Amino acid sequence: MEKRHLGRSGQLSTVAIFGAAALSNSSQAEADIVMEQVIRAGVNHIDVAPLYGLAEQRLGPWMPRERSRFFLGCKTRERTRQAAADQMRRSLETLQTDRFDLYQFHDVTSVAELDQITAPGGALEAAVEARRQGLTHFVGICGHGWQMPMVLLEALRRFDFDTVLFAMNRVMMANPDYRREAEEVLRQCRSRGVGVMIIKSMARESWPAAGQRKAYTASDGQQKTYNTWYRPFDDTQSIQDSANFVLSYNVTGLVTSAEPSIVPLILDACERVSPLSAAERETIIATASQYNAVFDQNGPIMR
Repeated sequence: MEKRHLGRSGQLSTVAIFGAAALSNSSQAEADIVMEQVIRAGVNHIDVAPLYGLAEQRLGPWMPRERSRFFLGCKTRERTRQAAADQMRRSLETLQTDRFDLYQFHDVTSVAELDQITAPGGALEAAVEARRQGLTHFVGICGHGWQMPMVLLEALRRFDFDTVLFAMNRVMMANPDYRREAEEVLRQCRSRGVGVMIIKSMARESWPAAGQRKAYTASDGQQKTYNTWYRPFDDTQSIQDSANFVLSYNVTGLVTSAEPSIVPLILDACERVSPLSAAERETIIATASQYNAVFDQNGPIMR
């Protein structure tokens, strides 16, 4: 699988970054099957967080044996120094490791939240101290929603983050305002040597009603249930198109879906990725009118 530089970090990450949220509702046996698929595909970068259900517990048993294989990124949604430091320690213990490669501020959706993180006594102080202590090598920021590119631009003005992570897909890039600001984030990150990771690349549309796990009846009459709060693309061609679309931008990689059954399809697509020309990207964006965005005006329907 292709590898790309994660900004200035020196890390070469596979274009598929394993989203351990796929393990959130798994038994250990089910998680082991997914991890074996990830390793067979050659993936070398994992994204995990305490909010991802059982993910840290399921991933933990793999770390003593496989830690050197993976660039390990974790997150905190805490906004104060002490709470973030405490959560980091719990995550290190659960994941059975003594360090993270990347520690990120999770689900930052507004400048008000950014204010909390960067204020005196805020969570940023905990991450900087953890980096000084060798508990993490790099510090990043990530989030959801229509405001995220604007929030990221402000975050980069306030602190020299090593990485950013935000949502990009054909539907969101069909919104002219979002596209303009997202492309500015990509320009700023390239000029600063900041690594860029993408989430929600396989998001097709929102569910009719909010919910963590949704079932729907497909056109073939089969009911499908997914571990995602959005309806994902689940056919091979759409998944390939989505991977090609996102990875044709100046990004390091895409984080795989929280739906375990779709992870192998995404891994296959990333192994066969073929970046699109500007004209081909426009063709993909033109299909967005068939779908509805997974975020409402103020942010995600459900985080």
